[in-house]
Amino acid sequence: MKQFQRTVEDFTCEQCGTFVTGNGYTNHCPNCLYSKHVDRFPGDRASTCGGLMKPIDVIVHAGEMVDVIQECQRCGHRHTNKLSDMDNREVLMQVMAEQAEKRAKGLV
Repeated sequence: MKQFQRTVEDFTCEQCGTFVTGNGYTNHCPNCLYSKHVDRFPGDRASTCGGLMKPIDVIVHAGEMVDVIQECQRCGHRHTNKLSDMDNREVLMQVMAEQAEKRAKGLV
């Protein structure tokens, strides 16, 4: 089975209400970084969960933020999404700060 299917879709973010114009690779809201758990593999729309995927951490390589880790608020599924130049950098920094605080408290 093919692991990625390009699906061009526009959507309104269920977390913050932002209208997002998709390009076939758009998989999260650039404003709040939430997405919806609709895929088993990217683009297949085969998941029946439908829960909101909350941004919980950011992966940094060579000093650059490259991916956001999301966790489904309904089933706990985790997924990593590539970041875009359009993504809200303030929200990214907030997610990183929250994760650092949890690590400092030994919660993760």
